[in-house]
Amino acid sequence: MTPQAASGGAVPAVLVLEDGRAFHGRSFGAQGETLGEVVFNTGMTGYQETLTDPSYHRQIVVMTAPHIGNTGVNDDDPESGDIWVRGYVVREPARVSSNWRARRTLDEELVRQNIVGIALEGTRALTRHLRDRGAMRAIVSTVETDPERLRERVLASPQMAGADLASEVSTAEPYTVRPPEGVATRFRVAAVDLGIKAMTPQRLAERGCEVTVLPAGATAEQILDLRPDGVFFSNGPGDPATADAPVAVMRAVLESRTPLFGICFGNQILGRALDLGTFKLRFGHRGVNQPVQDVHTKRVYISSHNHGFAVDAPVDGPFETPYGRAEVSHVDLNDGVVEGLRLLDRPAFSVQYHPEAAAGPHDAAEHFDAFCDLMAASTDPSSSSGRPAEPAQS
Repeated sequence: MTPQAASGGAVPAVLVLEDGRAFHGRSFGAQGETLGEVVFNTGMTGYQETLTDPSYHRQIVVMTAPHIGNTGVNDDDPESGDIWVRGYVVREPARVSSNWRARRTLDEELVRQNIVGIALEGTRALTRHLRDRGAMRAIVSTVETDPERLRERVLASPQMAGADLASEVSTAEPYTVRPPEGVATRFRVAAVDLGIKAMTPQRLAERGCEVTVLPAGATAEQILDLRPDGVFFSNGPGDPATADAPVAVMRAVLESRTPLFGICFGNQILGRALDLGTFKLRFGHRGVNQPVQDVHTKRVYISSHNHGFAVDAPVDGPFETPYGRAEVSHVDLNDGVVEGLRLLDRPAFSVQYHPEAAAGPHDAAEHFDAFCDLMAASTDPSSSSGRPAEPAQS
């Protein structure tokens, strides 16, 4: 059923998981029904950035922080023009929102964009259940109270594994983000929008990059005809195993030896381009408090994550690829998941987490500087290899 704007306050609502577990609460935002993969986010801040992150397309997001909506909604922080989550689960919506930038309450914004939500006291129990059983399909409804009927609808809905979603969230037409006033243009970057967040081209522009953002379906010829100093592959939703076209495009960029940087989905695309496999995580990494370690320097970054898939790569040293040697550059300290890849013989690298992290933390922002260094080395006539610099030791 299509969500409808709420009228007359909250009404009873229910969340039903595909394994039959049901959670009862009150409606928050629009009323109606919504289906998606239910996942949890452990961030204490940044709910507006979470809601508008295209990587959450077709997902119902559970916030583990107990109070959501305290600062309302503004027009400056969205990562895209729309809310992309399919549904929203919170413990306690803010009764009053207060911030000098706020333009409306979170509840009003959810209603405005027809996003069905639920407020329930059992978000901790729900999170523990998902941690133990894994992310799964679910439904939130304010119009049906029978859990068995709702579960039937869940079981008939598509799974995230095998979903090809990047084209559904990508820009329809190219657009350009230029350096802010007073910052000289140093490089021209072609960014492939697989679900890009607004902060990413902004972070590049702050460093003197003129960024042309291209649709997910852009061909290698269209990208390389721009004669970019570097090519960027963004985050995005869906199963990387379905992304054959972006993988082919990335391989052509690697063949051209143009400097390349990927984030999140872009990291998984690089993994596939190197003939590595990908797999679905039990419950994924979503939040702003994930510890990631650089395997060379041993430095630990507290980083922002939003991914349910990961790259299967050897972590015990360099390995051979069609483009020379490569290595795992970063690993997650919670579970050992691969969090970065680096080619040793070509100017290309990627990270699974989010160095742009508008809501923070900003530990990993230096990866944008590393990309600029690759482009500088590639355009310097005195540089003959274009190979990424060895990581600094500390």
